[in-house]
Amino acid sequence: MTVRRDFQEPARCRPDLVIGREELFTAAHEQLTRGGSVLLHGPAGIGKSTVLRALAAEYAGAAHTVLRCSATESESHLPFLALADLLGLVLDRVSARLPSAQATALESALTGRGESSLQRDGLALRLAVLSALRALATEGTVLVVADDLQWLDPASAELLGFAARRLGDTPVQLLCAVRTEHQEYDRHLRASPPDTLAVRLGPLTRTQVSALLDHRGHTGLTRSTVREIHRTSGGNPLFALELGRALTESPTPPRPGEPLPVPTSLRALVLSRLDMLSVEARRTLLVASAGARPTPALLHAAGRENAEAECAQAAELGLLATEPEGPAVRFAHPLISAALYAEAPVHERRAAHAALSTAAPDPIERARHLALATTGTDPEAAARLAEAAALARDRGAPSVAAQLGLLAARHTPAGSVPGPDERRLQAAEDAITAGEVDLARDIAREVLTRATVPAERVRAWMAVIETAGHTMTEVDAVFPQALADAGDDPRLLALVHYQMAWRALIVEGDFTEAREAAAHTAELAERGGDRRTELLALAFLAQIETLMGHPAAPATIKRAMKEPQDPRVACHHNGAGSARFRWLVMGDQLAEARATVTALLREVRRRGSVESEVHFLRGLAETELRSGHCGRALELARESLALARDSGIGETASGMLTSLAEASGGDVDRALALAREAVEHAEQDGDQMYLSRALGALGYAQLVAGDPAGAVRSLRRVRELEQHLGITDPARGRWHGDLAEALVRVGAPDEAQDVIDVTREHALRLGRESVLAVLDRAEALVRAARGQLEAAVSQLTSAQDRLAKLGYGLEEARAAFALAQLHTERPGPTAYDEAARLFRRCRALPWLRQVEAAVTAPEPDPEPVVTAPAALDALEGLASMERQVAALVMEGATNREIAARLFISVKTVEATLTRVYRKLGIRSRVDIVRLAAGRRAH
Repeated sequence: MTVRRDFQEPARCRPDLVIGREELFTAAHEQLTRGGSVLLHGPAGIGKSTVLRALAAEYAGAAHTVLRCSATESESHLPFLALADLLGLVLDRVSARLPSAQATALESALTGRGESSLQRDGLALRLAVLSALRALATEGTVLVVADDLQWLDPASAELLGFAARRLGDTPVQLLCAVRTEHQEYDRHLRASPPDTLAVRLGPLTRTQVSALLDHRGHTGLTRSTVREIHRTSGGNPLFALELGRALTESPTPPRPGEPLPVPTSLRALVLSRLDMLSVEARRTLLVASAGARPTPALLHAAGRENAEAECAQAAELGLLATEPEGPAVRFAHPLISAALYAEAPVHERRAAHAALSTAAPDPIERARHLALATTGTDPEAAARLAEAAALARDRGAPSVAAQLGLLAARHTPAGSVPGPDERRLQAAEDAITAGEVDLARDIAREVLTRATVPAERVRAWMAVIETAGHTMTEVDAVFPQALADAGDDPRLLALVHYQMAWRALIVEGDFTEAREAAAHTAELAERGGDRRTELLALAFLAQIETLMGHPAAPATIKRAMKEPQDPRVACHHNGAGSARFRWLVMGDQLAEARATVTALLREVRRRGSVESEVHFLRGLAETELRSGHCGRALELARESLALARDSGIGETASGMLTSLAEASGGDVDRALALAREAVEHAEQDGDQMYLSRALGALGYAQLVAGDPAGAVRSLRRVRELEQHLGITDPARGRWHGDLAEALVRVGAPDEAQDVIDVTREHALRLGRESVLAVLDRAEALVRAARGQLEAAVSQLTSAQDRLAKLGYGLEEARAAFALAQLHTERPGPTAYDEAARLFRRCRALPWLRQVEAAVTAPEPDPEPVVTAPAALDALEGLASMERQVAALVMEGATNREIAARLFISVKTVEATLTRVYRKLGIRSRVDIVRLAAGRRAH
């Protein structure tokens, strides 16, 4: 299913205006915090001034004095203007502390009174600027903020550079920005303090451009349009924003395949040298701008006889870039090509496309040019475009196929077979495959405004439902209309009932209804001769039965994989291959599962199916996580999340899995933020399936973060949800052992044992060996909490050995860690060596930090005081974590010991104790010990 949601990364400490510059911003800010200077550089429009302002706003509070200047090209001929901006307002503060000759020269330069110049007062002025900065620095740190250094008047630039090179340890820092091309910033770096960090701002990624456009209010743009904005702008934020603004304000969007309209502001910026070209050279460049991969040979074939000489002329003017590695004709910036095309009259554009429609070597490219050279309907052009769309689809370029399909529909006469709407619907389905759900939905709704053929209307309704993804409540009104259009046609009814089966699962959380609907869909599809829908329904039925722990699941998987197969379904994320992969993962066949999902991922990438790629990236990440390859799992999960955010597909699911990977091998705070956002989105969407998965991820992250009480709250909700949904296979979410462990930590071993007993019954019935081993590990903790240490150690040893044999590296390491903590005598650092080695092998950094905390914790008294049960009565009003901490204080444990025992940080212990003191009306841990002693006296 397609999930449509703007799933954002967790908020970080950064200004909103430095989108896509977080790492650079952090590096520059850290440099300033260390007392160093920063030089931002990059081409025009790349965002230097934005980052400079954000850094200055963030860091200015740490400086005692902030001096600013921002030069412009029109004022660069005025001597000392930048210096006046910097020092004019502080002259009165420093002039009295300067030698008279320096003070006179500086005042003359800044006020314009007198005839001060570098030639006449050079040394005095240079020393005056240096002395002024040193005088200001005696009061506190001085921050000099200078934007557009390239426009500084030469006199100010010389004086500032002289002082910067000689400041030494004086607390004066420079934060500057300069326009450069390539790496040409050495001259400005030489005029900066020796400890200056040069930070080059490069182009934004497509995802970052999308976020920037959204931030500035250009939110109505489709994914394909954003992709074209990114290509045309070259990732330059200024260019991207101007293009986005022009598109947002334009009443008519560009035709499919056409370059974007370029606003006048950008045309003037990039085409100032165009008038210097000859008329023929300009026409040659127009043909090059219309081509996808222009070369001199292509230009010759398109009728441009003097292409080499005319391209050389354009290169001399900076319009074309030389290409040493090949014969391609490459524009110096993609915007030049787009602006050149936008400037050309319509008849010249069509002539260029007509020439390329016969000259281009690729049939897809020839068809596109034919469409752009043709006006009105044309059956021959439409047929060629439809053939090109099919070729693009086979090549794994569904986005191109969608564009070509729309062009084919535009040129298809009414009454043709296939008709224009049928071609539009194929384009919508290609757009869904490419992840361009907004485009697909718009096409489908357009078809519905006029289509009367039932088959076309049902296909359009299916596209609308498909683009809704897991937010199926938004399209509830569609189902009755689709059923009415389907009539009694089993083929059409199968399409509708397949989506109704998904709705029963996602919205209603009713596995029984979903199973019945899927089985009914398979029967309808078989009657209607629709093998593709039949296979999808069988695969869905197999997944439901697997989750339910239904005994028919293996037989259903075999039915779904029976020949004849449809190649589109075989690698579909809801197809039989995906169902088989899920069965293998849940059945502990990790090696075979990895091979299966890797093959599926390779195939969907070849086909260009974005939604399936997101899905199988998650599947591979999950397999690596189960295998204990936490670093690799984290890389794959982050890749899945980035692709999901970029396409708007599967963000909740990818955020949930990335949370699990972060908690295991990355950043626990990020894991918590991702899981909470996934929970919020699932709740908003009414998605019962992913709500339980997201809560499971949150509970695991809370457990790793040292918040067992929070983990209990989250995982109890999961237990309730899955009981309501009818999910009985514990291998689906694998949260049961975590809930039992968290319950032990909060002092609820009886409930923990109940979770273990109920789960074990299902795991035994289904043969889930890894689940049984994890349950044994959790039960050992229950036994330890009840004082049965010898039995606990034996059970943990057995669980660790079984998990190792099954290939569950992270779970094996967790068993080794628990084993090290449960020896009857306090173990020394060497007792944790095995756990540390296993966590290190897994690259499970959050868990490794817990081992290190346990190793460095000081040893407790050899015979801790046993707290009398009566003493605990006073703690009844406390939360579970607060009771645990207070009870351990009563036993004489230090804060570090408590942190190690409860898997939380020392700071968390201190904060918890503060709440305990307030609730009990006491002032210190000594009072807690007295409370325990007083209770014993009774």
